[in-house]
Amino acid sequence: MDVTDVPWSATGLDPLAGRVLEYLVAVRSADRDEAASAVGVSPSEAERALRHLADAALATQTGGAAPRWTAAPPRPSLGALLARRRAELARVEDLVERLSETHEAVSGPRATDVVEVLRSGDEVPARYRQLLMGSSSEVLHLAKPPYVTGASASTGAVGVTPGVQMRSVYETDGFTDSVSLMTALRGTGEGGKLRMTSQIPVKLVIFDRAAALLPIWADRPSSGSLVVHSPALVMALVALFESVWERAEPVSLTRRHDLPDGDRGLPASGRDLRTREILRMMAVGMKDETIARILNVSRRTLQQHISDAGAVLGARTRFQIALLAAKQGWLSDRSDGADHPS
Repeated sequence: MDVTDVPWSATGLDPLAGRVLEYLVAVRSADRDEAASAVGVSPSEAERALRHLADAALATQTGGAAPRWTAAPPRPSLGALLARRRAELARVEDLVERLSETHEAVSGPRATDVVEVLRSGDEVPARYRQLLMGSSSEVLHLAKPPYVTGASASTGAVGVTPGVQMRSVYETDGFTDSVSLMTALRGTGEGGKLRMTSQIPVKLVIFDRAAALLPIWADRPSSGSLVVHSPALVMALVALFESVWERAEPVSLTRRHDLPDGDRGLPASGRDLRTREILRMMAVGMKDETIARILNVSRRTLQQHISDAGAVLGARTRFQIALLAAKQGWLSDRSDGADHPS
């Protein structure tokens, strides 16, 4: 064994005493001069090392005028020494904890306990995954462009844990993005709720009302993000989310097959669910292409529904259709499966 690789200091022995002990273990007995020659030190240095071993109950002196030394059985003797060292370390760890508690009580929480700063391109998606997978009850999500591409875009591939409710609000102008569409479809497919609005103040994700993730710069999400842990700040961000959620319009992303041609007309009561979905999406400013992709219908079918609605309402333009549909209560009635505020 290479004695230089043995961390004897961890046992409380100095390196020389450890080398002498290794020599004694390998022989039946040895006197001072033999030990000194074996480890390459002076007799007086070997004597001090042997006395150190004796004090630690790791070696025993035998003989009289020319005393000889023998090693104690290593397992029980060194085991007892290590047990004492572990007990000492445990006491030191307790002292460190008490000192830390005292320091925090005097100086207050550190900045890193309140807000984490994530700057590298890999940190943000990795931390997002950790927070999302660690959520146990609720995730609140405000989404708006510009979206981060590349590695960060892959965060959309991470789903919430079963049983966790996800509520999302998307900004209308950014919802044509394929990543945002697939993320929203995945979230609502797992029991999540979706709303849309024309303007969102900031990109934001809140996890179990205990931590919040948002960009450092609202217009430059790739420049880094903050993870907020301060309970007061998190609750303020929750209040922001709820205010946006309350004024946003519910949207169902349930994918359905196109209706047969003979069933496309809108009944006079205005209760055709497909048409009402289309009108709601129009009302929040979604483009025809996006609506068609969400509902998995053709542009021709979509335009037929809009035309039928216009005929029933007596409206000629899309603006008039949306306005009159709202007045008739077709957009505000949420009994058809659209989500309600929680």
